[in-house]
Formats: sequence, structure tokens, C-alpha cells
Amino acid sequence: MTSEEYSKHFNEEDAPGWLAIDAAIEKIYPGQEPRHYASVIKYMIGGPDPLDGTSVYDSQQQTFHRHIVSYGMSELYYSPEKTDKEFSNWGFEFTMRIKSTEGEEDPKWVIGLMNNLARYVFQSGNWFEDYHYIPANGPIRLESKTDKVGVLFITDPELGSIATPHGQVTFLQLVGITEAQLERLKQSPEQAELLIEEMRVNNPLLITDL
Repeated sequence: MTSEEYSKHFNEEDAPGWLAIDAAIEKIYPGQEPRHYASVIKYMIGGPDPLDGTSVYDSQQQTFHRHIVSYGMSELYYSPEKTDKEFSNWGFEFTMRIKSTEGEEDPKWVIGLMNNLARYVFQSGNWFEDYHYIPANGPIRLESKTDKVGVLFITDPELGSIATPHGQVTFLQLVGITEAQLERLKQSPEQAELLIEEMRVNNPLLITDL
């Protein structure tokens, strides 16, 4: 199911946050129908996953990769008591870019990673911002030989931030980092900005290559 097909269940009055996300993505992927993976049972009624869903887009920018975008960290549905706020719910949605080859299966493991991070936010009350990082306590993709063992957060270089009826939403991109990079951040958290700039030299879109 695509995000567009899923969003047909409601209109702009029902889900202005959701449609604001769709509108932002449409600007960089005009006419592209993503693969949308919706949660089976909503978190608000006892489901295990905080995200309402995630959409996967194919990007030809820089190198072919999959661009994954979450729905659920911001206020998706109309809520009169939550309008005119500075930030929409947690104020961000997750994104991630995974180097891939055309025809390869979608990186569905990213959906699990995003839900784990969302669960941490919902349960702890702590949120993520630019240059925050978190270790994965193992490879970011379980049962893989990747050297990426943590993620560093940065505003998505294409999607940026948007205004919605419920407040600002920043698209916060997860960038996979190695053990050496993680240790560098543990020793000096203020190195995060410099590390991102170093990575941008050869990887401006900050695509994670497992």
C-alpha cells in the first residue's frame, strides 16, 4: 500500500499533519508512489509500534538509495487543542537513506529501528535533535556484518523542516556510524558537527552504506 492510498482514508480536515508530510515529500519525489508499511494495530489502542507507518521512496540522487520516512512522531490527525503549538507533538519525523541496488528488497529492518527509537522517546520522554547520537549495542541491522553500530541525527538535507497546523516538524535523518566514530563522540560529543561535515565531503546526502 502506498502512503497516498493509505491517506485516502481521511481528508485534510482529518489528518493535516499526515498530508503536510506528503506534500513536503512530493516536492522532491513528484509523482512517485512510495511503498507504505502501516502498523497493524495503532499504538494508542495497545499496538506495539509507536509509528503509524513508514514510506519508502527510490532516490537516484548521488547514488541509488532507499529513502525511508516515518509517520507518527508528529501530530498526524486533527486535534483542536494541539493547534498553534510551536512544535507538532515531538516536533520531528525520522528519515534514513540506505544505499541499495534497483530491484533489491526494501530495507524493512529500518522500520524496526525507527520504531525502537520511537518507543524510547515515547517511554522516556527524551527526544532527539541535530547532532544527538545513540549506540545500537550491536550492528544497526541485526544479524548482519555491517560495521555501523550507532546512529547520529541530522536534519534531512532535502526535506528540512516544515510548518503544519500543529506546529513545526523537522525531518531528522538517521546516519549510521562506526565503532570508531561512536567512540569519538563518546569522548567528545561536541565533535558531532565536525564529524557530519567530514562525512558530507564524499557523501553530501549522508547515505548509510551497510
